[in-house]
Amino acid sequence: MIPRHLNQKLNELAGYYPVVALTGPRQSGKTTLCRMAFPDKPYVSLENLDIREFAVNDPRGFLGTYADGAIFDEIQNAPDLFSYLQGDVDERGEPGRFILTGSQQFGLFQAISQSLAGRCGILALLPPDLSELLAFPNTPDDLFTLMWQGSYPRIYDRGIPAHQWLADYVATYIQRDVRQVANVLDLQAFSGFLKLCAGRTAGEINLSSLGNDAGISHNTARAWLSVLEASYIIHRLPAWRANVRKQVIKAPKLHFFDTGLVCYLLGIQTPDMLVLHPLRGAIFESWVVSEIYKKRSHHGLEPNMFHYRETRGLEIDLVIKQGDDMDAVEIKSGATLTHAFFKNLTRFSERFKDTQKTAPIRCHLVYGGDDSQRRSFAQALSWRDTHRIRVR
Repeated sequence: MIPRHLNQKLNELAGYYPVVALTGPRQSGKTTLCRMAFPDKPYVSLENLDIREFAVNDPRGFLGTYADGAIFDEIQNAPDLFSYLQGDVDERGEPGRFILTGSQQFGLFQAISQSLAGRCGILALLPPDLSELLAFPNTPDDLFTLMWQGSYPRIYDRGIPAHQWLADYVATYIQRDVRQVANVLDLQAFSGFLKLCAGRTAGEINLSSLGNDAGISHNTARAWLSVLEASYIIHRLPAWRANVRKQVIKAPKLHFFDTGLVCYLLGIQTPDMLVLHPLRGAIFESWVVSEIYKKRSHHGLEPNMFHYRETRGLEIDLVIKQGDDMDAVEIKSGATLTHAFFKNLTRFSERFKDTQKTAPIRCHLVYGGDDSQRRSFAQALSWRDTHRIRVR
């Protein structure tokens, strides 16, 4: 088990709430983290059919068996248990009794809001960011190998070839989670939709275009995107709209959390193929955005991340807002710094500096090279140093 940044926040919330829920995609390390953080608690997997039947058919007896607390893994498999948990923790409200994990946002968040509001802290564990992956001895030192393999920990922990593991992951995800989260009858059509989404990573979402290409309706495309989002396969990066009179794009961008999954879905079979692929820049953009998203999430922060594009020209790949603070991030996959890389950052900073009353805009360029340097108007960061865009 590699150290995870979220461990600190997980223990902190367990000191406040009687229940803490840890959500995130399958195979992101939730079970391992919980068992490491709470080694004295019994571990109970509700994937096990016998245990699930006990929890569903005799919830009071089940909770009585674990009266001193436990880790309940994949809690969404016994949704009625939440109502009984409410009564139990109301009687015994000492903090940190129950740790819950779940791989689907829909059912978990709905159950918590209905039964455990005010009694439960919620965190999300995503696949490791680069600073966490470096704890594995076999982490690639090459950007394109790293993006091609992705960041799911089992690839590194077990030494499984990335394409083999990702193929099995996609098959398992489609066969299990999709059927549980939504009534998707045509799994072949959904598989094609997933591949189309991979081809649109780092692009603005156009539901009509996506639906037409997939041969489904606009509403079905919206519902299926929600399925992918609920399972932590993708996230949507909203458009940022400042209080200025500019025509700005309002559509969110689509980003995958894991670029290895994108490469698998696009049929990119080697890192060398990725170097020459026409979507190399988009995949790198999603990798950088995901790294920053994961860092914020694993420190217990809301993402507060956006993109910005005007209808005539100016575009910023990532805007991070935290109170009055603002970070603007441009992302370029090229390994050689050029003056053109900084052009949009300069224009953006000039345009909005008067609207930032308390703090200047911090400008960053993340690129595919190895050297980080400080320019007079921006910080140029190697892909290795993406973590230096600070969280607050």
